[in-house]
Amino acid sequence: MAADYELTPSAFLDLATLDELLRSRARVVLGAEARQRLEAGHHYLHQRLERDPDTAVYGINTGFGALCGQAVPAEQRQQLQQNLLMSHACGTGPEVPAELVRLMLLLKVQSLCYGHSGVQVATVQRLLDFYNRGMLPVVLEQGSLGASGDLAPLAHLCLPLLGLGEVNYEGYRLTAADALSLFSWEPIVLGAKEGLALLNGTQFMLAYAVHGLLRARRLAAAADVIGALSLEGFDGLSEPLDERLHRLRPHPGQLLVAERLRGLLAGSELQQQPKTAVQDPYSLRCMPQVHGASRDALEYVARTTEIECNAVTDNPIIFPEDDAILSGGNFHGQPLALGLDMLAIAVAELGSISQQRTAQLISGQRGLPPFLVAAPGLNSGLMIPQYAAAGLVSQNKQLCTPASVDSLVSSNGQEDHVSMGANAATKALRVVINAEQLLGIELLNAAQALEFRRPARSSAPLEALVAAFREKVPFVAHDRILYPDLAAAADFVRTYTWE
Repeated sequence: MAADYELTPSAFLDLATLDELLRSRARVVLGAEARQRLEAGHHYLHQRLERDPDTAVYGINTGFGALCGQAVPAEQRQQLQQNLLMSHACGTGPEVPAELVRLMLLLKVQSLCYGHSGVQVATVQRLLDFYNRGMLPVVLEQGSLGASGDLAPLAHLCLPLLGLGEVNYEGYRLTAADALSLFSWEPIVLGAKEGLALLNGTQFMLAYAVHGLLRARRLAAAADVIGALSLEGFDGLSEPLDERLHRLRPHPGQLLVAERLRGLLAGSELQQQPKTAVQDPYSLRCMPQVHGASRDALEYVARTTEIECNAVTDNPIIFPEDDAILSGGNFHGQPLALGLDMLAIAVAELGSISQQRTAQLISGQRGLPPFLVAAPGLNSGLMIPQYAAAGLVSQNKQLCTPASVDSLVSSNGQEDHVSMGANAATKALRVVINAEQLLGIELLNAAQALEFRRPARSSAPLEALVAAFREKVPFVAHDRILYPDLAAAADFVRTYTWE
């Protein structure tokens, strides 16, 4: 990727590009097309207001929500937009992590740069300045209903444009006014509709969806490799991976996982040894079916998320070429709410089956010592990490209660069906974090089990995995304090290259 990434509305912003942007920390700039569209939309809006000063246009010369019937005179329209940001900054709870705030800034700019929101170039440029400088507004996690967009978190995101609110910058918490002064930036003076365009949108939910999906895809890849290692440690069978079986039920994810597992086990001495078992437990035998179903679900979520990354989600939306301003509901978060609930369920299943493989490995079957320690009794070995795994699986089950089936009336009945997508977003991320730890616990157990199969060797990729893991977590020869190893294992799952 070039040193600068140019935002061009006609180019499709996909997950791979977002992943690279976040990893490379490349500077993002507005391309000529984006500037032209922004200028055209802003010019049209103000020309339209001069031409039809008495025509009511929601949120531009009227109040908001249930107050949409209240007219606002021209001389108060600037104050109307500033009041909107201040009154809606009602977030509560913990801070949104910095990486997600960065994503929110980028995704908000992407949505605005199509020119259908009527905002001025200066407003969008300042959001990009925040992104490029690492000046991250303090956004609080709770407060959005996921319809009318993510009003409260986006208000916190955009308050610093006005010199209000707070930001995190280079490890310091600063007032927005002080932060702007560092670069001699003046507060933005909002024009007609700009406050509304900044607040209406799904960028809080969307940032969590992008971030969660990128981590979930790595988890899905990790689950296959760690599951293959568990199969080796358990002295499991490769017969259930036979391609002929999976061609008869050709779900894409199932076919892919079976193929990956066959490749991961190719060349294993352990698979060449005589087997005494006739069948393996489902958690080992059905990895293609379970992992594959989660992969297929994640691909659906990815399609929904990428569409949203390239969408205009505010209201009203302007169409300069048609001389039209239309009020609709593109801010409604239902597509993301359903997708985020599905993301959570798909990832929770990867964690659930992982925990069950861990339980099989410590059960004392197939020649393995109980709890995978050479002197059980004196040593508890890996007994208690499975307790932690069971607790995480239980919490994930609770977190997978869908948020998208809930709705509560707001704004005096004007906003009478909401998506609750923001709640779906935050709990989905918690599920992903839990699943990373679950797979880390399985890896700890699978690598331990493999040592009891020596001198026979596994395949080259699985032996390489164990060697890399051993640089972070040593073999458990006797009881020691294990919580640092659990943390190291989860971090390994997050950072290892699982291709």
